[in-house]
Amino acid sequence: MQKALDWVKQNKKIIIAVAVIILILCILYFINKGAQSPTAATVSTQEKSPTEQKLMGILSNMDGVGTTDVMINESDGNVTGVVIVCRGADNIMTRSNILNAVSTALNIDKKIIAIYSMEI
Repeated sequence: MQKALDWVKQNKKIIIAVAVIILILCILYFINKGAQSPTAATVSTQEKSPTEQKLMGILSNMDGVGTTDVMINESDGNVTGVVIVCRGADNIMTRSNILNAVSTALNIDKKIIAIYSMEI
């Protein structure tokens, strides 16, 4: 037992360095694991409904809109909400055009449409 204590005392710096490295690796693992959790942005177009895909195509072809993601919430066949995230949402005219296009395309009230700017 004395030999083990003497060895620990002699190699104290090495033991601390190894412990710190293990701690850093554990922290990096958990940070990376959290970053890989699925988000709405990672949903592929294959998982989108045909209506969402059509709307994404229409909006992304409109002047000033750019890259677009769309989510349509439905209940009993009725649209209850639409979320649009696109690059051009910072421009007030583009937002207005998106709002009018979605309202007309889906025949819904503008109050249930939310438009947000896409992260660059």
